[in-house]
Amino acid sequence: MATIYREACAPSAIAAGDCLSDIISIKDLTLEQIQHILQLATKMKQERPTDLLKNKIIANCFFEPSTRTRLSFETATLKLGGNVIGFTSDDATSIKKGETLHDTIRVISDYADLIVIRHSHEGAARLAADVSTRPVINAGDGANQHPTQTLVDLFTIQECQQRLDNLSIALVGDLKYGRTIHSLVQACMLFDVRLFLVAPPALALPESMCDALKNAGIRFSFHQSLEEVIPKVDILYMQRIQQERFQQNSQAAMEKPFILTPNMLDKAKPNLKVLHALPRVKEIDVGVDSMPQAYYFEQSANGVFVRQALLSLLLNGGVA
Repeated sequence: MATIYREACAPSAIAAGDCLSDIISIKDLTLEQIQHILQLATKMKQERPTDLLKNKIIANCFFEPSTRTRLSFETATLKLGGNVIGFTSDDATSIKKGETLHDTIRVISDYADLIVIRHSHEGAARLAADVSTRPVINAGDGANQHPTQTLVDLFTIQECQQRLDNLSIALVGDLKYGRTIHSLVQACMLFDVRLFLVAPPALALPESMCDALKNAGIRFSFHQSLEEVIPKVDILYMQRIQQERFQQNSQAAMEKPFILTPNMLDKAKPNLKVLHALPRVKEIDVGVDSMPQAYYFEQSANGVFVRQALLSLLLNGGVA
């Protein structure tokens, strides 16, 4: 099995001098690096290695609530033979005593081999990477970035569609505050895709991201109807309204979510798959769960394999 997990910086996989050190933004990764990560995640899923993180300690520093991201990182670590320390809220840290994030991260980097951080403030993960003496992985910083979720999304799309190019993808819901969407849109600029942006006006994709899509030559259009786009797409990516990002009484907070129901899928293409980073609130009717188009629970399960690949690459050079 040692031949499977070759060094992350192998010239055949990633250009020389282009090694992985931190995972902060999807924009920091080249197409070659993303492809290498997905390839390694596939091997992880197929062969289930057990000792790549032996004697390694991962600090999961979650200043903001999380279920799937935190637990999948813990599962990935434990399945690879590593150990986990950390916390699930800043209520249990010296932040509550007035300690700065700078000092907290600097101290924790002396206790662990790698830090996974989720924080409500945009830019917190970048600050952590600048301060830490160990590798840092961004598990979500405010409405900014969620790069590991995007890698899970790409892995899942490739798995269910057998490709990442020549696809039509609908992004539905809160496109303004959804960090999952922001990271995925940036990743889409590396591929040949057609985007359908389905959102109410108050939750539309930020103009700066639309400009970036134009500059990258990505075709996209705006829509306010699920029924209009479902027959045209290969991937229907649903996104909940990010209530926690709104100011009180914000117009966006009053927007009703687009709700996917089973009958809406009657005219879908045979290969359509529905994705959602979860948690869902109301945007996918539970009746969709048993339909062949539903792929969001498989997507969630894939988080373990992608995060195993990332931990292995950052700590072990990808070597078994």
